[in-house]
Amino acid sequence: MITMNRLLRTLSLILLGLFTVSAWANQVNSARLSATAEKTRLVFELSQKPNFTTSRLSSPDRIVIDIKNTTLKTKLEGLAKQTKLIERIRTSQPAGKGQLRVVLDMAYPSSYKAFKLGPSGKVGHRLVVDVSPSSSKAAKAQVVKPGRDIVIAIDAGHGGKDPGSIGPSGIYEKNIVLPIAKQLKAKIDATKGFRAVLIRSGDYFVSLNQRSEQARQADADLLVSIHADAFSSPQPRGASVWVLSLGRANNEMGRWLEKDDKLSELRGIGEVISESSQGDEDLQRTIVDLARQNNMAESHTLAGHILSEFNGFTKLHKKQPQAASLAVLKSPDLVSLLVEVGFISNPKEEKMLRSSAHQNRLANALQKTITNYFKSNPPRDSWLAQTRTHKVSSGESLSVIARRYGVTLTALKQANHLKNNTIRIGQNLVIPRV
Repeated sequence: MITMNRLLRTLSLILLGLFTVSAWANQVNSARLSATAEKTRLVFELSQKPNFTTSRLSSPDRIVIDIKNTTLKTKLEGLAKQTKLIERIRTSQPAGKGQLRVVLDMAYPSSYKAFKLGPSGKVGHRLVVDVSPSSSKAAKAQVVKPGRDIVIAIDAGHGGKDPGSIGPSGIYEKNIVLPIAKQLKAKIDATKGFRAVLIRSGDYFVSLNQRSEQARQADADLLVSIHADAFSSPQPRGASVWVLSLGRANNEMGRWLEKDDKLSELRGIGEVISESSQGDEDLQRTIVDLARQNNMAESHTLAGHILSEFNGFTKLHKKQPQAASLAVLKSPDLVSLLVEVGFISNPKEEKMLRSSAHQNRLANALQKTITNYFKSNPPRDSWLAQTRTHKVSSGESLSVIARRYGVTLTALKQANHLKNNTIRIGQNLVIPRV
């Protein structure tokens, strides 16, 4: 017969064992490195929230990261090949039992910041280390790879169990918008300096919340959601472009601010919030509000450009960008648009929308507008921001400009999507990288 004391001792041993397993259970599952002109970023993905400290050692210069109760389940060899700022990334003898010590052997004097990010979608806990050059010599060695592509997330509305609206012929909205999305992706992928990702690539359902979340996970610069409108009567027709309403934006901003552990996930501003606000709610609100205002302004401007391009070949239902409380556009940190390409409930327009030729025209218009907008407003770390531009003056020819910059005529035409050698005075040309 088991006595109460023996039972308590047994339970204590079991609990101690569980605690010990839990305390030592954290592990680094993967590590990745990226480099831009401003910094080199090292990201560790962990199974649990990291408990870490950092320090600096000299002679030689090293950055030391100690992560408590953690084991390494990935390889670090080869990571430093992507930047000349760091000679080597390795493990070393830890300061305490069960501790993981990662050492960055520095090639140049550099400053650094380390912070943690919470789970986001399919990505778990992360420990991020940003290293920035502290001398002009280090800055010149910083970037090995060229600037990044601008990423466009394309969301074909509805899908799977959600067919969307149904046209007079019985066609589903989901089956009209997906081919347009695929054509748009192909055209964007074929544009130098751009890359597109599809939120859904087939006939399956993606929740509204996951659509913006997938765009964030893809580090998208823009989310464009493609839909076909419908009404109870067949008369209405024409395209429209929608942006997030101020009321919905304010509500979403409030929800983010209520979740301190989620603020660090906001694209482009999460790091600023993590490092600067230190729990100051007023400062957090200011940072998020400024980002929201900027993204709403960009969304509205781009929406107007799309409507102007559409007006050249299709009817407009609304000639100005419209604002609404749309869940797919809810992210305060992402430029987002919803494009209604026409009314599927209008028999004539449904016939047009089913036409591959009209779908191609819509995709062409979206690709042209989106890429031209970002060529004029490229993100600082993008390849486009690192390219040169030239404004055509009177008397200049394409061949003369090509010789001036030491590029081939073919490369210059490809960079600017020119079918012939015709250029106009005042035209801005992208000068490709040699």
